[in-house]
Amino acid sequence: MQVSEKSVPLQCVFHSIRFKVNKGWSTAVLLFLCPYVMEKEKDKRVLLGMSGGTDSSVAAILLQDAGYEVTGVTFRFYEKEGDTAYLDDARELCSRLHISHIVYDVREVFRKHIITYFIDEYLKGRTPVPCTLCNNRLKWPLLKRLADEREIPFIASGHYVQKRFIGERWHIVQGADPDKDQSFFLWGLPQDIIVRMVLPLGNLTKTRVREIASERGFLKVASKRDSLGVCFCPGDYRTYLRGHTQAGAIVPGPIFDERRNYMGTHEGYPFYTIGQRRGLGVYRNKALFVKEIIPEENAVILADDLRALEHTAFYLSHWYLPAPEAVLGSQAELIVKIRYRKQANRCSVTLTPDNRLQVRLHEPLASIACGQAAAFYRGDIVLGGGIIDRVGE
Repeated sequence: MQVSEKSVPLQCVFHSIRFKVNKGWSTAVLLFLCPYVMEKEKDKRVLLGMSGGTDSSVAAILLQDAGYEVTGVTFRFYEKEGDTAYLDDARELCSRLHISHIVYDVREVFRKHIITYFIDEYLKGRTPVPCTLCNNRLKWPLLKRLADEREIPFIASGHYVQKRFIGERWHIVQGADPDKDQSFFLWGLPQDIIVRMVLPLGNLTKTRVREIASERGFLKVASKRDSLGVCFCPGDYRTYLRGHTQAGAIVPGPIFDERRNYMGTHEGYPFYTIGQRRGLGVYRNKALFVKEIIPEENAVILADDLRALEHTAFYLSHWYLPAPEAVLGSQAELIVKIRYRKQANRCSVTLTPDNRLQVRLHEPLASIACGQAAAFYRGDIVLGGGIIDRVGE
């Protein structure tokens, strides 16, 4: 993790730990809050979330090299058609590294809090963010709870993120690999979790992670495919919704233009998202975009100009700001992202009387959808975020 010395109080302690790899040594600087480290620095036990994939597997290797006593835990969140190969992969790696391995079944909790939410949001005409919800409300809190039960001081994962102590608080920081950075999904983590996080992949690229696995003889790990999309719905979400909603929940309805002229029939409004331009079922000699979804009328509104989808303000509920003074009314440049990649807009943020965050964009942005997450950044530092529940002034 890269740390700006100007942002670190003198009473904090730097620990420089060398992660050994076959072709030499690379150094990562891990910074821990002094009061916590003074009590825990001699206890280098860590609970690592292990999915059986490349990233968490290499994280286990690097943590061991750094002198940690690693316990791996694999959460059973979801298993398509009973496939448990990932459990075998995680067990095999733990066996080769001679580390303890725990399997924790949370499928019912995941179904209730993540899958049900995912389906319900689409049925409300919104765009869900299951990975954000899972990381902030389920995965990391579960790691902390299990670590507490076993009196393990640190928790870790294979996320491509870093952390930094600034002023009096910890912040999630973007990972060194811009193509793999996962900071966007972690804006809601509280201090009592971040302070205990160890993030061995934060300063590495995915290419380097695969190289490390190969150099250490873990060829199966090195060649694993990256997981894409939502873990329980890796393909077309429309197919998933068809198979997981009651008969009659999703039915055809009218498609209108902005002037409420009938244009055609949709297969079901949950199959459409704001800004969508392909697979609309309506064909013209120009591009068309989903501008609005109206669940109460089972209707979809299309526009033929992307500028019709532009807005300069939206509102957030279920928000979290670790340092509110750094965001609310701040004159320093603040960036908001509503998409994982390739989007960043300057903004100003204020608190409304009904306890929502009003985000005013300095430049118009198209295709903002209710239900999406928004994360705030200053440079590479995550300053919090929330869920969009209203678009427009």
